[in-house]
Amino acid sequence: MARSLWSGSLSFGLVNVPVALYSAGRDLDVHFHQLHEKDGARVEIRRFCSREDEEVAYEDIGKAYELRSGRQVVLTDDELAAIAPQRTRTIEIQSFVDAADVDPILFDHPYWLLPTGESAGTKRAYRLLIEAMGSTDRVALGRFVLRTKEYLVTVRVRDNLLALTTMLFPDEIRPTKDIDNGGRRPAAKALSQAVRLVEALSVDFDPKAYRDEHRRRLQRIVRAKERDGTIDAPAQDDEPSPAPDLMEALRKTMAELGRK
Repeated sequence: MARSLWSGSLSFGLVNVPVALYSAGRDLDVHFHQLHEKDGARVEIRRFCSREDEEVAYEDIGKAYELRSGRQVVLTDDELAAIAPQRTRTIEIQSFVDAADVDPILFDHPYWLLPTGESAGTKRAYRLLIEAMGSTDRVALGRFVLRTKEYLVTVRVRDNLLALTTMLFPDEIRPTKDIDNGGRRPAAKALSQAVRLVEALSVDFDPKAYRDEHRRRLQRIVRAKERDGTIDAPAQDDEPSPAPDLMEALRKTMAELGRK
């Protein structure tokens, strides 16, 4: 397990469970260094003053908020510290809600909450939370401060451990009321055919069946370039065109599925 990002207590009424926070996600993306093509040297990113064209040391950098009028409001580190959330060492469970009532669009980043310390009392309290929450279809809602930001979080049971997920606040979700959703409702015959297609393609969800194919292609290209020195860029597939006859496209798709 990687190094913990935070440690403190999970507060559940009068029960306080010492826990540590670990990221549940792993960065497996293929990362590239930026190079100067002419000589292959690494490219460095530096901060320059746009007026004086001089490099600015990190300790000399201030912060400003730009208003709609274009004016800037400059804030000092002390002023920002004065309104920073209080850095508590507690994840306080405030309420429990039905899991089905939490819209997945609000979920942000997953973490594991693991017990800290070897005392029997800590382990008993952690296990009590797992058993109590696992026996209901509810998730806990709470707040805590990570670094300098306060988060709304859910805590639920997963794989016999406690999992914490930071959440977006509702006003951070882009509104959809002005987005075109396709206009009129489809004809009943087309809708029926589309529903049949959805049912024909329905399976039980197995996350292990899905892999990051883009990352796999990048890794193959890197290995081929290392081995052969040069590679031929693969041809790009043409973008599919919209079906001129929707019903005919649905019919052909169902026929193809029937032959598999």
